Amino acid sequence: MIDTSQLRVERIERNLAIEYTKKYHYLHRVSPCSMAFGLFQGDEIKGVIIYGVPPSSTLLKGICGEDEAKNVYELNRLWTSDDMPKNTESFFIAQTFKMLDRDIIVSYADSSQNHIGYVYQATNWIYTGTSRPFKDPMVKGLEHQHHATYAHGMTKKQLEEKYGDRLYWKNRPLKHRYIIFLGDKRRKRELKKKLKYEVLPYPKLPATEMPK
Repeated sequence: MIDTSQLRVERIERNLAIEYTKKYHYLHRVSPCSMAFGLFQGDEIKGVIIYGVPPSSTLLKGICGEDEAKNVYELNRLWTSDDMPKNTESFFIAQTFKMLDRDIIVSYADSSQNHIGYVYQATNWIYTGTSRPFKDPMVKGLEHQHHATYAHGMTKKQLEEKYGDRLYWKNRPLKHRYIIFLGDKRRKRELKKKLKYEVLPYPKLPATEMPK
């Protein structure tokens, strides 16, 4: 039986992280990547975490205000091999926190995949409700890419002019939003006071459904 004492966490190159998450993560597409980490058993990669700067300026400013907007990462990809023990994801996340250069981390659990964020609950993240209903621009032939890659900063009219009939709009699934603050106790207290979202009780799935 593998346990976490047999595992190590190291920073890895963006291209390698993207390669693994495109292949194994359920979204199978590129994500923003500022820092990436691999979970290793010997020389074999057993997991990947990617942190990136959220493309939404509203989110960046909306967590703790404009003065902390450049201090935010989103944990936007988390994958671990199915043969890893139960507590691997919690261990992996905690190890990467020691190597990050920003203090505010946001992540989402995708309700369309029946994910509710139990790994974040188990590691004491703050739950701040769900994302707002939104339609994302999609382009036929580019569905493997995040919309921020081909639509960043463009208005609806500009998108229509550029992509024409290839452009369509897709409802974004509601996602459970979790936030955690890093740093020493004083810094965490400071950021918690600045938090603009309401802190809410953790959501739960019906007992008949498997947690994610």
